[in-house]
Amino acid sequence: MSITVSNLGKRYGQQWAVDHVDFSIQSGEIVGFLGPNGAGKSTTMKMITGYIPPTIGNIEVCGIDAVENSIETRKKIGYLPEHNPLYLDMYVLEYLDYAAGLAGLSGIKNRKEAANRAIELTQLTPERTKKIGQLSKGYRQRVGLAQALIHNPQVLILDEPTSGLDPIQVMEMREVIKNLGHEKTVLLSTHIMQEVEAMCSRVIIINQGKIVANGGIEQLRNNQTFNQCTVRVEFSKPLSNPWFSEISAIQSWKELNPSTYEILGNATDLREQISRKAGEHGDIIIALQQEENSLETIFKSVTGHVGRI
Repeated sequence: MSITVSNLGKRYGQQWAVDHVDFSIQSGEIVGFLGPNGAGKSTTMKMITGYIPPTIGNIEVCGIDAVENSIETRKKIGYLPEHNPLYLDMYVLEYLDYAAGLAGLSGIKNRKEAANRAIELTQLTPERTKKIGQLSKGYRQRVGLAQALIHNPQVLILDEPTSGLDPIQVMEMREVIKNLGHEKTVLLSTHIMQEVEAMCSRVIIINQGKIVANGGIEQLRNNQTFNQCTVRVEFSKPLSNPWFSEISAIQSWKELNPSTYEILGNATDLREQISRKAGEHGDIIIALQQEENSLETIFKSVTGHVGRI
């Protein structure tokens, strides 16, 4: 295993930011780490990287105890934090040479080779002689990723690597990370479900400091526990008194606009029940569409981020 986390917890005062979590990641996996804001994603990543110490629990990275041997563990990890810290007045090559020195690479030749390799892996070649402050947000993210790769680590921890990027930059960064996954173990956090489905072989979902789902994307979709149904229904006019709570299989609903609703339920198909109940109340449906069980639906189900009951 590249990463093994056992009974890991971080407490601030009386509150557990991360509450006794367990998971492992095999070599060569790209794993998406999902959760609402404040769920404990960044805190968990910071503990794995040695940035903050855990209150309780064990962490192993490449077979090394990360709590007892933090320095040795950091040699195995490349870390891109959520807020990418860069020296904007430095040139790309200059900064990566500096990062190589911080990573313990000695000798001008070794540092230069490491910088060139990181630039090639992150497709930064056209920008290598520019000041970081002159780069777009997308290229700055690549510089941060190149910094994380400078010492050729076995494990990459990437916290919101595509945050703030435009759609084209997101696709480009996605391809870079997918290519890195051929030789690295990658744990990345994101709020973009399509990104996870495009890159990751497995997802771990954390909510209120606890792991609430862990498995392959198809495995979770086929799991009866997460076999939810999402229906979008549009009525001819706004409902004066929505009656969705009268259907026991409906877990939650939210209003998308005055006459359109998104409904989440624990049945495989809610359309017949919704149609029948609408007829009882004299409401006319003009559109009724069921969505397939998606990662977003699973996320909503296990984290409770699903509108009103």
